[in-house]
Amino acid sequence: MAGRGHVDVSERRLRPIYDALDANNNKKAIQEADKVLRKQKDLICAKALKAIALLRSSRRQEALLLAAEVASEEPIEEATLQALTICYREMERGDLVARIYENAVKKVPQSEEFLSHLFMAYVRLGEYKKQQQTGMALYKVAPKNPYYFWSVMSIVMQALTTEDETLSQKMFLPLAERMVEKMAKDMKIEAEAEVRLYLIILEKQKKYEEALEVVVGPLGSKLISEIELQSLMQAEMYVQLEDWPKANAKYRKLLLTNPDNWLWYIHYFTSLFHLVDSGWTPSEADEGSSADVVTGTVDMAIAFVEERVADELKNGKRLQRGPFLARMELLKRLTERGNQEAADKIGSPADLLKEYFGKFGDKPCCFMDMRPYLTMLKLDDNAKFVEELQTYIEIPEKAGELGLPSDVKTMQRHICCVGLARSLGLQEHLTGEKRDELIQDLMRRHQHGLQFGTDLLPTDVQPSDSYLLMAVHIKYAEYLKTKKLSLLFEVIVMLEKGVACSPSNAQYKLILIKLYILLGAFQPCKKLYDNMEVKHIQQDTLGYFYSCYAVALGHLTPACSILSSMLKFFSANHKDTTEYIIAAYKYGSFHKIPEIISFRERLNLSHNYSSLAVERMLLDFIMETTNPEQMRELLDYMEISPEKDEIKWDLLKDNRDLTVLSSWEPEERELTDQQIAWSFCQEKQWLRLRSLILRSLAAVILISQP
Repeated sequence: MAGRGHVDVSERRLRPIYDALDANNNKKAIQEADKVLRKQKDLICAKALKAIALLRSSRRQEALLLAAEVASEEPIEEATLQALTICYREMERGDLVARIYENAVKKVPQSEEFLSHLFMAYVRLGEYKKQQQTGMALYKVAPKNPYYFWSVMSIVMQALTTEDETLSQKMFLPLAERMVEKMAKDMKIEAEAEVRLYLIILEKQKKYEEALEVVVGPLGSKLISEIELQSLMQAEMYVQLEDWPKANAKYRKLLLTNPDNWLWYIHYFTSLFHLVDSGWTPSEADEGSSADVVTGTVDMAIAFVEERVADELKNGKRLQRGPFLARMELLKRLTERGNQEAADKIGSPADLLKEYFGKFGDKPCCFMDMRPYLTMLKLDDNAKFVEELQTYIEIPEKAGELGLPSDVKTMQRHICCVGLARSLGLQEHLTGEKRDELIQDLMRRHQHGLQFGTDLLPTDVQPSDSYLLMAVHIKYAEYLKTKKLSLLFEVIVMLEKGVACSPSNAQYKLILIKLYILLGAFQPCKKLYDNMEVKHIQQDTLGYFYSCYAVALGHLTPACSILSSMLKFFSANHKDTTEYIIAAYKYGSFHKIPEIISFRERLNLSHNYSSLAVERMLLDFIMETTNPEQMRELLDYMEISPEKDEIKWDLLKDNRDLTVLSSWEPEERELTDQQIAWSFCQEKQWLRLRSLILRSLAAVILISQP
């Protein structure tokens, strides 16, 4: 009882410090800690809390010394350890967090709690070997499956991160496999996550037959987190084994359960044409139920797809697009393979496209659905095809007046039709007068269509915005041909009016940013970009639109805040992704851990990240220094080495999203992979130059030191 009373007294004395820290009153927290320590000098938790307050008061060195003093006493009290952990994490010293729990485990080796904290500390550091050892120690203390599989996953991560492929394949993965096999033989595998980890280990060793046995065996019944997950994994294993008849049958069976899954159709067609190329005949199929039939000939596949279309039409409910798209995809593949006889059995491309437009033309996705199949149309039939599509659009015509749609669905059909006409090249050779008439027509339709969005939220995009975007694209294409600056100003006026009507349309704002930068006017760009509320990964994928132009156009003060805000995302990347990895361990989502780590590495190797960092350092020299002494101090802080290039040029990733802008351009004007590669090459060359300027400046500063 006396001991309990002592604890209560300590908690009561510490409470004001906790309250002050929670209220962000660090000065008061320090005062309260000093008050407690005067009464009870051996209360090390108060010292740990004082270290946190000192750190948050920008007294880092004092905080580090005080925390080290507490850590040297090797505390095992939960409150003290938690306070030290918070302090060291805010210092970004994960290694010291691991050290205090190592000391705690030495004192209390049977503590499940301390071992768990130590394991997670190693996760933050990426110490996979120590994770493995700590996981097994945990399992010995508390024989629970999650701890055992934490150790297994740590071995897998060693295999995935080692540069020695032989070590990975000959030691780490076989060891992990044996550990899981032992649990399987002892009938101790309990959760789906454990089965999926087993499959990961087998797949990394390319043991697809063994993986298939796991999926179809008793353990496969635990794969229940997704609908048809077990069947889907079987199909994937058949593909890896190149067992095309079984893969075909399995994907066919899956499509019977969900005829709208586009990815399954792609795998189904891939398996089909492998069977066709290998000369497979129906007589070779294994006997089975009708659900396991192998559709290994083109005629059988055509019949199967037509059945899915017929079933969809009989359904009478809201039609699903999958079967209709699958029919066009099959037609396209047969045409590309030169099997015109089979293609004719499906129908003509124009008829299938018109049927699709008739059923789904009122959906915003219709244009993008139809676009890949426009190449099947004959060039001479394009104009006739578009005219026939217009018969599906019920717009009342009035003498001498522009016919306008009466509802959103009709308007959407017309938008799709105009987009298809542009993509087919029918607007390419319009005279100046005809082109202006088309632009005015689109502008009027956009204005008319705004009435259909009066009840929308401010965050919603107006349904008629595509009209204005198409008008902008047409006028901008004319500017590219003539280089008349007046056209550029007209486009900007059109877009500014569009933003006023549809303030949440990111397409308008991105194009405006591009045009303002083209004119050398950076000031409006920051407001437009901020209004888009670009967050998280979009800082990397969309940042290229304007981040690097602030310095180039001489807006140095705004550039400081722009570069800093973007760099914060990359700086927080490691911390944030570490939290996701820890959550994956806690909840058993082992298959997500390599994905998260790969994502983190892609961000760390982002070209945009390197570019922002170099530009920010150059900017700091310009804005923050006025004499050589300040430049030397800044150079020491940045730790720049003139002779050492820190950028991993061969590993840089191009994370730009170059398809973010809507496009209705003809195929020959679409961005190609070659153009993207050439663009990235130029960006890297520019970064090399800026990096060389920075290192040259560092060399000059070092040489000039007295």
